[in-house]
Amino acid sequence: MSVDAGVCRVKLPSGWHASEGTLARPLVLSGRGLHTGQRVNVRILPVDPAGERHGIVFRRVRGGAPLGVVAADPALRLGQPLCTMLRGADGVGVRTVEHLLGSLLVCEIDHAIVELDAEEVPILDGSAQPWIDAIKACGRAALPQPKRFLRVLKSVGVADGTGAALREMRVEPADHYRLSVHNNDLKGFGDMEWHGELTPRTFADEIASARSYGQIKWAVPAIVVGLLSGKPILRGARLSCTAAIVGKRVVGGLRQPDEFVRHRVLDLVGDLALAGAPLLGHVTARRPTHEMNYRLLAALLGTPGAYEWVNADA
Repeated sequence: MSVDAGVCRVKLPSGWHASEGTLARPLVLSGRGLHTGQRVNVRILPVDPAGERHGIVFRRVRGGAPLGVVAADPALRLGQPLCTMLRGADGVGVRTVEHLLGSLLVCEIDHAIVELDAEEVPILDGSAQPWIDAIKACGRAALPQPKRFLRVLKSVGVADGTGAALREMRVEPADHYRLSVHNNDLKGFGDMEWHGELTPRTFADEIASARSYGQIKWAVPAIVVGLLSGKPILRGARLSCTAAIVGKRVVGGLRQPDEFVRHRVLDLVGDLALAGAPLLGHVTARRPTHEMNYRLLAALLGTPGAYEWVNADA
C-alpha cells in the first residue's frame, strides 16, 4: 500500500478527502457473528502517521496473545457461503468482512489494524450503520500521503447462468465511483434497482442502513446443512440482525421499499474494497453475489492494462 512517486495524479472526485486517513482514536465494539454465532470483541487501532502503510489488516488474538494476521487482500479471499472470508498462508482466517471493509472505505480509514478475539466480524444489526456511527464517533486523522484511487482503464465483465438465472457484472472507465445495481432474486418483491455516484455521504445516507436479508424457509435448512457438514452457516441469524422474510412479507417491515437492492450495493462496495482503495469506474451489476463481486474484482486486477493506481490532486 505504499505510495509510488511515479503514480499518476487525477483531479480529486467530489466528496472525498485529498489525503489518506486512519482513526483518530481506537474503536471498541462487540457482537455476534452471523454464521458462527460466536461472541466477538473487536478493536480497530489507528496506525502511526510515521509508520508503515499497510491498508487494512486483521489481527486474530486469543487471550490477548496473537494468533496471526490477515491482510485485506483479494489474493487471500476464500469462497464461503453467504459471506466474504480471508485466510492467510498460516491458516488464520476472518469471515464476514464485507460490511466493515465497506464502512472503512467510505469513512476513508485507509490504514488500520482490526483486532478480533474470534473468527468472524460481528454482524451487529445486519447493516453497516453501526460501523459508520462508531467510526464517525472515533473521528478520522489525516495521514501525509495523498488519497489513492484505482482507476479503471478499460471495460471488464463477468457473467454466470443464462436467461432469468443470468448474473452479470461489468466495470467501465469513469471519472467517479458509480454503481448501477439490479436485483430480482426474491419472488413477490419485484425488480429493484439502485443507481448513483458512490461517495462517503451517499453511502451513509442511502446504503449503510440496509440489512442482510433472507427467506426463513431457506435459512433453517441451510443452518441444518451447515451443522451436519461442520461449516458455520447462519448460526447467529436472528430477527435482530436480518430482514427475515416469511412468504411475501418482512418481519417488522422494510427500512426502505428497496432495501434488498441497497444491501446488494453495500455488499458490492465491501467486496470491492478488497482492492485497497475506491474505484474510479462505473460498476454495473445484475443480481450480484459475493462470488460474482469477487470474480469481477479478480478479472479487473488480472486483465493487463485494465487499471492503474492514481493519486488525488486537490
